[in-house]
Amino acid sequence: MRMPQRIRPQPKQPIWKVNDEAGPLDAAFDKFIGNAAGRDVRGRETLDEEVKWQSLTHRSFDHARRPYNDKLAFLGKRILDLQTSLALLRSPPSARHTDDLDLHVFAHPALSTLDNLTPHTKAFTLSPKRLAQLATSYGLKSVVRWKPRQTANMESSGEDVVLATAVYAVVGALALQKGGEVAGRVARERVLKPLGLKD
Repeated sequence: MRMPQRIRPQPKQPIWKVNDEAGPLDAAFDKFIGNAAGRDVRGRETLDEEVKWQSLTHRSFDHARRPYNDKLAFLGKRILDLQTSLALLRSPPSARHTDDLDLHVFAHPALSTLDNLTPHTKAFTLSPKRLAQLATSYGLKSVVRWKPRQTANMESSGEDVVLATAVYAVVGALALQKGGEVAGRVARERVLKPLGLKD
């Protein structure tokens, strides 16, 4: 419940406006999902209206009185983690220093790409900064609903984490409504491929 009159003075920073129109939201979904959900299916048609808004709503918006995207993002992060691991295993093997290796160690071609799968490579691939840049290129930045602490300094308000969470949440919402195959395809084609991980 809001107070009818503001007690504290209005902070001296730019006023933050949140999108509440369906047009920009649908355009962002069309751009993000593309035709990964099917040849004749536009991005705006993949999710219900309520789920589309929820997937792009951070808990900071409206004091978390509306459905927000934490649980969807949790599921989407698991899917993207899995798809990232599989893509790294399919990548060409990294250069190895043979002088550091014991020649008697068992080697098998199926294990040659295992060195690609390190916590560092996964963390770099799915870093909030990179996912935020990807979300911005798809137009999600202008439709994500959240309330920054300081509108004059978006970086310290956590903009990168909010946008990365939105990317995860959209993938999670697709998994719930369209199934794991569609969510995995969107993760591979619309997230990992632009980030440089190809099949």
